Amino acid sequence: MSGSAMRLRMFGDESRRNPAPREGDVRLFGGGVSEGRVEIYHDGKWGTVCDDGWDMAEAQVVCRQLHFPGANAVVFGKNYGKVSGPIWLDDLSCQGTESYLSKCAFTSWGATDCSHKEDVGVICETSNSNLTKSDSLHSLDHSISLSDERGQIFDSSNGCDFLILVQSASENVQDDGTQEVVETPICAHKHILSQFPLFNASEGINNITVNVSQSCQPHVTTFIRYIYTRKADIAFSSVQCLHWLAYTFGVEELMEDTGRLFSKILPEDASFQTQVSLYKYAVETGDFVLEENCLQYLAWNYQNLTMSPAWTHISIQLLGSLLLRSDLVVPDEYVLLQTVESWIEEKGNSTPLDTQHDLLSRIRFPMIPAEALYDLEFNSSLYSSHKNLYQENLLEAYQFNVLLFSNLKSNPKFSTENDHYQTRIYTAKPWSTVITAALTPLMTRYNNYYQYNQIQTQLDVPIHNSLIFKNNRIRWGVNILRNQQECSNQGLTCSSFPVARLYPQEHPQNQHILFRNRLLLMCQGKYICQIQDFKDNMAYISVNETQGLTFPCPDDQFSYHFVVRPGYV
Repeated sequence: MSGSAMRLRMFGDESRRNPAPREGDVRLFGGGVSEGRVEIYHDGKWGTVCDDGWDMAEAQVVCRQLHFPGANAVVFGKNYGKVSGPIWLDDLSCQGTESYLSKCAFTSWGATDCSHKEDVGVICETSNSNLTKSDSLHSLDHSISLSDERGQIFDSSNGCDFLILVQSASENVQDDGTQEVVETPICAHKHILSQFPLFNASEGINNITVNVSQSCQPHVTTFIRYIYTRKADIAFSSVQCLHWLAYTFGVEELMEDTGRLFSKILPEDASFQTQVSLYKYAVETGDFVLEENCLQYLAWNYQNLTMSPAWTHISIQLLGSLLLRSDLVVPDEYVLLQTVESWIEEKGNSTPLDTQHDLLSRIRFPMIPAEALYDLEFNSSLYSSHKNLYQENLLEAYQFNVLLFSNLKSNPKFSTENDHYQTRIYTAKPWSTVITAALTPLMTRYNNYYQYNQIQTQLDVPIHNSLIFKNNRIRWGVNILRNQQECSNQGLTCSSFPVARLYPQEHPQNQHILFRNRLLLMCQGKYICQIQDFKDNMAYISVNETQGLTFPCPDDQFSYHFVVRPGYV
């Protein structure tokens, strides 16, 4: 599909319904439906794969090829039963984005120094843990006043005068060694297609050939019918194909709406290969909505990204874009600096010094905790290579930490609009606290009556994160209100439940400080699915079918991260 043949195979196990194996097929043997020894079909035989070099990237490819949502684990040294066949693959190296295990790099078929004791196994995520459902359809309707008769015209093919020939290469190899090409004709009408010039349905041209991937071919008819009716029912199995076709033929409204649907699948890949690939795809197709969705998820879940197989493979452009964001969630700015330094070191000489300089200059040095600043020269692995940059930024950070607001205001270098003086979302102590409401029962019985269990705590923080205010502190009350009685007990009126409350128990005296606090919803302890600000110290949480959540969360299993964010006015 011309640079966009990235397939998001997330559903079910339909490959098991095909009893005749084909070259490159994989299966899991000896462990059940979603776990087992990895075996691959080559030269008419099933064989195993050596575990040398395996991590989650390789496991992700296997599970995706088998149409599971993703991979849970790589299994080393487990006995999945007797095996006597060949070891087909060794020294395998996958990026994690490949559609088939055989597309990963390896020496050659059957070349190995392993024994069957080193056969690798994987555990895949099952459909039960999938965050989306294969039969889930999203209806798009941009028809406005268009008649349904246009759909009937397309379905009947009456009077069609333009042929769309859809071609895709199958996995079957012909006698001459070339791949078999499957063709599907779609009969359409020039008058309808002429609304989109990229179809080139002009006078004298009666056909067009569209080359797509095999997985995309069944969805082209849905796309052409959308051209007629401006309506479509979109499943997650078809969303990327429809998005790519909309991009290719300039159907902007469909491209925007399908781009938004990608947010439903972003949490599904714990290896982050899908999110990183989708970001690259969004940049290539110029889809700013999809690009922003990917950046937002990666920024909110930056820590998980840095520990994933995709981390060292992300592009300079992606890392640079993340470092510009104020919604980046990290323990503190020093941890962020350390991750950037480690990424640069991992890349070695492949990252030019001027590019390193640009990335490091996006670190907000004044936001680095003061205790880390003084040892930065000795702890930083890149200090000697970028000495001037570090010294200039350290001086700026020292000034920020020890000068009063009035002195900073008179400093021409200081501006409250400068990102270097703005906090991100820092979760380290003392700025954050966590409540897991699901662990607390609603009521406890005392003798013959029940009493509501309050979900509340306190957060004691400096009024600002600059060193001069270290001992000037403010205490915040933190609680979750689940019903009207709890709300009334606080003297409040709540419009819905649950509602999170973060309120100062005393007011800061300094008029130059404004708090821009955030509530982070962590889904199942795995990823951040929503970030909200507080209005009048309250944040209403959308539950039940995850209405209003940026990214889906099964069963609304949240933990609540309260983050205090002081800033200059």
